[in-house]
Amino acid sequence: MTVRGSCLCGDVAWETSGEFDFMSHCHCSRCRKANGAAFSTEVMCDAANFGFTRGRDRVSHFESSPGLSRAFCQRCGSPVPEDTKPWQGKLFLPAGSFDDDIDARPMGHIFVGSKAPWYDIPPGLPTWKAYPPGVDAAVLPDFAPRAPDTGKPQGSCLCGGVTFVIEGQPLRVQNCHCQRCRKARGTAHASNLFTTADGVRITGGEDLIDSYKVPEARFYANVFCRRCGSKLPRFDPERNIALVPMGTLDVDPGVRPERHIFVDSKASWFDIRDELPQFPGPPPG
Repeated sequence: MTVRGSCLCGDVAWETSGEFDFMSHCHCSRCRKANGAAFSTEVMCDAANFGFTRGRDRVSHFESSPGLSRAFCQRCGSPVPEDTKPWQGKLFLPAGSFDDDIDARPMGHIFVGSKAPWYDIPPGLPTWKAYPPGVDAAVLPDFAPRAPDTGKPQGSCLCGGVTFVIEGQPLRVQNCHCQRCRKARGTAHASNLFTTADGVRITGGEDLIDSYKVPEARFYANVFCRRCGSKLPRFDPERNIALVPMGTLDVDPGVRPERHIFVDSKASWFDIRDELPQFPGPPPG
């Protein structure tokens, strides 16, 4: 069976066939920063069964560690498959970007020794501190905070080119399962912290920030670093909010996700296993 995927703007699309393998939620600091989420969710396929159907020339690449590159759409910043460096004949595909249902299911959580302090892994799936047994690959150290501690939550992109600080009080924190968030982050759901529009200050790399506004959406946009593709804070003066992708934070913000929204749109392969309130669409009010 052929399964299709695409980025948020639709410029880049791909398809694959055959069996999937090694689907997992990865909590390493590099995946969290690249996706702006609590974890990335990727699934492997045979490189020989994969192909871009359009937009391969619109893909940017960033080497996040020696021999490992991450790919993203130049226009919208969505994670897309990196097909230039197969690992043992396999490619890693961002699971949130599929357009079709897939029959794979996550086997567990990896790199839980690096997980975000604000995310509690619910029971139900195996966990491994780094790679699961049998995977022979180098384990890289976590990123240290990019700036001196000021007592306020700070964040940065994967390449370190963009840095920011949250100076306002958090208004709410929520996990969003809508298709736009899944495509923009390439994973099961977004985890976003909201504060006032003037509650986030960019402290470095403003010239690296790019954004893509979904044409048919009133508000939805994806903000990202054009060098590494990491998700970044979005400012919405009209509603007086700033939205911070929590995976980009370098320190514990002291708040936790409060609810799941748009669960009617959640990925078929993801099971919500915690006790947080769930809303089929946006939360009331």
